[in-house]
Amino acid sequence: MIFIIRIQCIDLGFSKKTKRYSAMRILHVINSLNVGGAEKLVVDLVLLLKQKCLDVEVLLLNGEDTSLKKALVNQSVSVKSLGTNNNIYNPFLIIRLCSYMKKYDIIHVHLFPAQYWIAIAKIVTNSKVKLIYTEHSTINRRRNITLFKWIDRFIYKRYIRIIAISYKASELLSIYLEKSTGISTIQNGVHIASYRDALQYRKMEFLKIKENSVLITMVAGFREAKDQDTLIRSILHLPNNYHLALVGDGIRKDLCEQLVKVLGLNERVHFLGLREDVPRILKTSDIVVMSSYYEGLSLSSIEGMASGKPFFASDVNGLREITEGVGVLFDVGNENDLAKKIQFLINRPNEYKKIVQKCQNRAEEYDIKKTAENYIEMYNEVINIS
Repeated sequence: MIFIIRIQCIDLGFSKKTKRYSAMRILHVINSLNVGGAEKLVVDLVLLLKQKCLDVEVLLLNGEDTSLKKALVNQSVSVKSLGTNNNIYNPFLIIRLCSYMKKYDIIHVHLFPAQYWIAIAKIVTNSKVKLIYTEHSTINRRRNITLFKWIDRFIYKRYIRIIAISYKASELLSIYLEKSTGISTIQNGVHIASYRDALQYRKMEFLKIKENSVLITMVAGFREAKDQDTLIRSILHLPNNYHLALVGDGIRKDLCEQLVKVLGLNERVHFLGLREDVPRILKTSDIVVMSSYYEGLSLSSIEGMASGKPFFASDVNGLREITEGVGVLFDVGNENDLAKKIQFLINRPNEYKKIVQKCQNRAEEYDIKKTAENYIEMYNEVINIS
């Protein structure tokens, strides 16, 4: 889900210390704009930067049309690409990236392998462009491979600033790179009011289920980091009036659909695909869950908290730090633990309301305006480094 912001140079309530630096040209580079946390952050951030009159553009390794890409184009943001249906892991993309190295003052990169290709393109062209990289996760498979550890250290050194999207992501990256300085944290953010003030559907209208049904929702791509399987299996341990809505798409969706069929849950698990009405879906839900194996700082988690519903999360890095003390943590991969905690809360209205309030208070700490302000300040610092 992305929110359309009309691009005008207006005051968004940023602090006075944030300067307008319209003279600098900034390029955000990311693999694609398929739905995901990093992709949503890029779109939301770029729209706000544009609204502050910064000269900012976006470059995609794979420029296929998506709802997030259209959200930028519809607001007159320049979105460039190296082509559609590209293999983003093809190192020959470096050649095509070289032409961008001397057109911008700052290139801000998100995700692997864009991180590698841009760093190498800078070396090849001997460009003076300043590189910034945002670390979006607490872990990745490369960190378990010795060879990549040395390659990563070389690549990360090409970036003048490394920004982690959570304090835990910053801590773990510092340990991995054996780097005590040079990594800072700018926490992810979302449009809190859009989720807090959304209008809910009637459940009968939305999913053709009874109004007294308990609706559990998870919004996430079907990727290796996500664990929709445990959430699906938890439905077996809940009464028949409990339903599950899964919003998103991805390479593991077919496997999850097969699991639902094997478990005989076709009438109770609803695959909604990619949606543009996520705030309304969350508002219609009774419980919001993020079941994952690892995270950076999940934007969907913040959105769930902002919606005014209790938030449940796997007890893993990236989710623990945002959920602990306000929402409900459950053991990773333990459907029984999840089911028991869901039913416990549904049966205790007073405790339910307390957790809702705590979650909403926590969500307020992650407003996208704060995120954008911090990035603008960082750009201003970087542009003055000789």
